[in-house]
Amino acid sequence: MERVDRCVVLVDAGYLLGAAASLLAGEPARSRITVDHTALIQGLRERAEADTEQPLLRIYWFDGAPDRVPQPEHRRLRVMPRVTVRLGALTRSDGRWAQKGVDAAMHAELTELARNRACSDVVLVTGDGDLLPGLMSAKEHGVAVHLWAVQAADGDYNQSEDLVAEADERRVLDRAWITKAVRAKETGGICAPQPQPRPEIAAILSAPLPEAALAASAERASEAQAAAARAGAQAPPRPDPGTPESAPAHGPRGVPTPKDLAALRAPAGPPPGAPAAPAPSATLRWSSDRGWADRSSLGEPPETASLPTLAQVTTAEQRWADREEDITTVGGDPFEVGQVFARRWMERLPETVHLQKLSTMYPRIPHRIDGELLRYAARFGLLAHKDDQIDEHDRYAIRAGFWREIDITAAVDRAPAAE
Repeated sequence: MERVDRCVVLVDAGYLLGAAASLLAGEPARSRITVDHTALIQGLRERAEADTEQPLLRIYWFDGAPDRVPQPEHRRLRVMPRVTVRLGALTRSDGRWAQKGVDAAMHAELTELARNRACSDVVLVTGDGDLLPGLMSAKEHGVAVHLWAVQAADGDYNQSEDLVAEADERRVLDRAWITKAVRAKETGGICAPQPQPRPEIAAILSAPLPEAALAASAERASEAQAAAARAGAQAPPRPDPGTPESAPAHGPRGVPTPKDLAALRAPAGPPPGAPAAPAPSATLRWSSDRGWADRSSLGEPPETASLPTLAQVTTAEQRWADREEDITTVGGDPFEVGQVFARRWMERLPETVHLQKLSTMYPRIPHRIDGELLRYAARFGLLAHKDDQIDEHDRYAIRAGFWREIDITAAVDRAPAAE
């Protein structure tokens, strides 16, 4: 089999972006940098073709993701020309995130390309010595191996010395090259511009806590004090309902979690000899207005129950087209995901009265539609655990994108027709 004269680039994204973060932001956390993936891929292609003097066959992007679910950046990358994304698992061990299966995938791809004589030159952007056997195997099959390093922050090597020694050619991607596509988020160095605040997100974040929840909290505190006194225990001082101490802890945004509110609504234990208190007639649900909603056992209120879900107004053909658009067009930004969902829902509504009814409910999204929206967002890797916490900001951004699209369409419908 004749070898084809072209080059292939294998990128260990964990190494490339981690080393870039160390260089620009002082630590390897990828959250400290912002990446223009289009510019980065173009830069890799141009540099590879110039260094190898061969046309590019393909760039393989190896990265880790929780449960191997593509994140928004992976979705953007995999639809770019000449780019293939390979995902390993991202797991947490001993307090650190670690990639699993990425090195093995790179090794398998490298040896397979060399064995099949698919290229004459391979560019490796990695520092892991585990790839050494694959590098040596590629050389034995007559492939020239180019090893690229990211300039180290301390001026030393950030690659395996054995890997460096075995490579046919070695290049360093210096700070000037890196900053064409990567910027630090810090204000002390090379910075990305601060994102502009979105008033829609701010409006949702600033929704006040219901007075009923505060009153329930004060009532619970009083009942707890009385129960402690009956038990002979020394009760803590009763808080003033108007003080901050009387309010439940809801986190930085002042929005209670379902657990907080369930505790507020739980009936206090009856005094000795008294009959058990009846169970509450309402169940607390997570919603998007003030963090809570009462839903009675009789079902949803008529004004929300009449609103159709996206699934109810979507045909099988539209479902297939939606999936195609999700894969090839939708990048996965939380705000964009909310807009896409709202646009599809509005376009398929059988009656415009549904849109008018929803517009009056801002900022609350009816529970069924809200749940469907968040399930849709989960396809893009949103709402996943980030640093051991659910990214609540993604939730607000998704809902803000939904309302922005609703507002735009509703404003057009309200505009008077031109004479």
